[in-house]
Amino acid sequence: MTDSTRSDDLSERDLIYDWNSVDKVSVLSPRRKVTFLDETLRDGIQSPSVVDPTIDDKLRLLELANDLGIQHIDIGLPGAGKRAIEDCTTIAQHARDARLPIKLACAARTHVNDVAAIVDISQKVGIEIEVLTFIGSSPIRQYAEDWDLARMLKLSADAIDLSRQHNLPVAYVTEDTTRSRPEVLSKLFVNAVEHGAHRLIVCDTVGHATPDGIRTLLRFTRNLLDGLGRPDVGIDWHGHNDRGLGVVNSIFAIEYGADRIHGTALGVGERVGNAALDQILLNLSLLGELPPEQDLSKLLLWCRTAAKATHIPIHMQYPLAGADAFRTATGVHAAAIIKAEKKGHAWLADRIYSGVPAGRFGREQEIEVGHYSGESNVVYWLRKRGIEPKPDLVAAVFGAAKRGNRVLTDDEIHQIVKEQAVTG
Repeated sequence: MTDSTRSDDLSERDLIYDWNSVDKVSVLSPRRKVTFLDETLRDGIQSPSVVDPTIDDKLRLLELANDLGIQHIDIGLPGAGKRAIEDCTTIAQHARDARLPIKLACAARTHVNDVAAIVDISQKVGIEIEVLTFIGSSPIRQYAEDWDLARMLKLSADAIDLSRQHNLPVAYVTEDTTRSRPEVLSKLFVNAVEHGAHRLIVCDTVGHATPDGIRTLLRFTRNLLDGLGRPDVGIDWHGHNDRGLGVVNSIFAIEYGADRIHGTALGVGERVGNAALDQILLNLSLLGELPPEQDLSKLLLWCRTAAKATHIPIHMQYPLAGADAFRTATGVHAAAIIKAEKKGHAWLADRIYSGVPAGRFGREQEIEVGHYSGESNVVYWLRKRGIEPKPDLVAAVFGAAKRGNRVLTDDEIHQIVKEQAVTG
């Protein structure tokens, strides 16, 4: 089943009324470039449940992020120790030798030792690495850490100065921005820009923000930069998913002025995770907001590779990559899909009960047999596997399904087929 198959002259507009586009204003126009930063190898593997991927897996995830057209990737925090330095160095060397266009970044606390570790890797490998230097900015963080603003300003300035002395670009990260006071953010942002930061990373570190909060915070940040005469300084959005708003907040952040969006594969990360970059890309693609040349055909592979590398299983109902994403065993739903396929209308069959066209991302609609199924499910299942749907066989499978309380496995149905072949 392909995304473009048609059997008649019906258009998508004839068959689907799209309320999403009624008052839609395009946010990713050619005049406003928005890029993405993959945090899987840094923020993502901070999850207490993940296994730190092997270096081979990290290199594969780097390559897949590059293939997906993701423009930036955070490859680690070298200040964390020897292994982190070794892995970041190997990843940087691989990106250099393979001439990957994806741009590398490393995280650093606002501490000169952390920044120096990034400088060393950059100079050793001979490529530019963006420094993402972070400090907690909210009053709750300041109270817990016993930080005063003067010290925060000095730590930030020293970290940025060292990066710029070695010609490395700096993105200044205020952790917990969405719970920080405007008068503190103003001083931290001005200080960072004056010392040479080329981007400000606005962070929803604990998943606190709602779209209204994002609009207000990003407007505040952009107005401050415009007031400094620095509209060239970029604004990043880094979101977490504690309230279940990680993906939707990232899309709103684009609308409200962020021009680089962070996320991780499958949304892995601390607590309930970061914003899921795969879902952000999926939705922007369906909204028609990504450039036509951006190829997401490896999006599913990226998700599966990340799951295997981190030992985090993909939830059955996870969008796109979950086992149930395109499965149905309900008789009414299956019947509609089957009718569409019988009309030779694969495009319709891929959308009749799916808001995401499976064929567009390398999957297909799957019809199973269970206690909510009709006989048409059984007939479809058998024909799909080249088995003739004889009435006695259909009745036997259908009866087994109705006696149960779940979907029959493939092995169970094949066993019924074998038994019917013997008795028949």
